[in-house]
Amino acid sequence: MRLITMRWRAVAPLLAGLLLSGAVLSGCDKAHQDQAQQQDSRAMSRVMGTASEGYAKVEPDAALQFPDDHLSHPGFRQEWWYLTANLTTQSGEPLGLQWTQFRIALSPNEPESSSPWATNQLYMAHSALSFQNSHQSAERWARGALAAPQAQGKAAHPQGTQDKAQAGAVGLPLRVWLDNWRWQSRAASGPNSGLFPASLQVSEEDFAFELQLDSQAELQIQGDKGFSRKNAAGTVASYYYSQPFIRVEGRVRHKEQWLQVSGNAWLDREWSSEFLSRGQQGWDWFALRLDDGSALMLFQLREQENKAFFSGKRMYPDGSGHPLALDDISLSVKNWQQTASGRYPVAWQLELPGESLSLTLEALNPNAAMNLSIPYWEGPITIKGTQTGMGYMELTGY
Repeated sequence: MRLITMRWRAVAPLLAGLLLSGAVLSGCDKAHQDQAQQQDSRAMSRVMGTASEGYAKVEPDAALQFPDDHLSHPGFRQEWWYLTANLTTQSGEPLGLQWTQFRIALSPNEPESSSPWATNQLYMAHSALSFQNSHQSAERWARGALAAPQAQGKAAHPQGTQDKAQAGAVGLPLRVWLDNWRWQSRAASGPNSGLFPASLQVSEEDFAFELQLDSQAELQIQGDKGFSRKNAAGTVASYYYSQPFIRVEGRVRHKEQWLQVSGNAWLDREWSSEFLSRGQQGWDWFALRLDDGSALMLFQLREQENKAFFSGKRMYPDGSGHPLALDDISLSVKNWQQTASGRYPVAWQLELPGESLSLTLEALNPNAAMNLSIPYWEGPITIKGTQTGMGYMELTGY
C-alpha cells in the first residue's frame, strides 16, 4: 500500500483518538487496556456522530434520482459504496468477501486553491476475504486529489485525466477506485442503468479477487422513499438504497491459489452528514438472503440509555417489498467471541412473527474482526430456522 505523509496529515484530525486507542492495546497494563477498549467502543460514535454543521442535510421527501445518485455527493460529510458477497468455490466451500469505498469530507467547503492537489475529500477503502477458518482484511487511504469536478450524469473527467486521480467515484457508467482497487460499471439500460453489469478487482499481497457482477432486479429504496431514519425522532438520517439481488462469477486468490467462485452479492449505498446521534454507540446490521427468494435488511442502533432503534425491510427481486413492523422485532444475542480488536456478538436469534420468521444467525467465521483504523466485525453468516439461507453481518461500536 502506498501511503504518503499528506494523506495521514489530512486524516489525522479524524482518527488520532482511534489510532491512539489501538496503540495502547499493543502493550500495557490491564487498567490501560480496559480504558483503550472503552475508547474503541466509542470510536464509531465519535466518527459518525460528529456535528454536521455546514454540510448538506438529509431531508425527507427528497426523491432519489437515478442514475445520478450512483455518483458521489461531495456536499455530504460521509458516503459509501458497500458490497458483500456470499460465494462458494467449485468444490463447494463457502466463503464471503467485502469491498467498501468510503468518501469523507474533511470540511464543508472545497479549498479555494486552484492546485490539482487541493482537495477536501478523503477516501478510505476496506476489503476482506472470509473462509470458515481464515479471515483476511486490508485498508487503503487516499486523498481525492487531481480529480476533476463532478458532472452530474456524465463522465466527470476530461479524457486522459481520471487515471491520474488517487481515488474517486465518477461516471456514468460508474467507476469507483482507490489505487488498484477498482469497481467499473459498463453501459446498460434497465433498472440498474449505469451501475450493472460491473467488474470488481481488489489485489493485496495476501489475497485478491476478480469478480463479474450483474443484476436484473429493481433497486430497493430503503426507509421512507430513501430517507432512512437513524433515530426515532428522525433528526439523524441518511439517504439509503440497496441492490440485494446480484449474481457473481469470478475468482479469488487464497493461500497463493486462484479459486473459481460464484454466488450472490448485496450492494448498499448511503450518504449523510451525521449517521449517529450523540447517545448512540454503534450498530448491528444484517443483510439476509432467504431460500424463498426474498431478502431482508435489518439494523439496530444501540442507545446508551434507551432501547435500540430498529429499521428493516423485506424485499423481492421484482422490486416489491415492505418495511418491518418495528414493534414486532425481537433480536437477542446467543453467543459472543473475543477477538484481537474486541468482544463481538457472533450468534443471534431473530424473531419476526409478522413475517412468520424465527431465524438463528451464526457467523461462518467468528473471528472475522476487521482490525483496521476503526475496528469492527464484518463477515458472512448462516441462516437456520423457519427458513434457511446466507447473509452478512456488520457489528460496530463494541
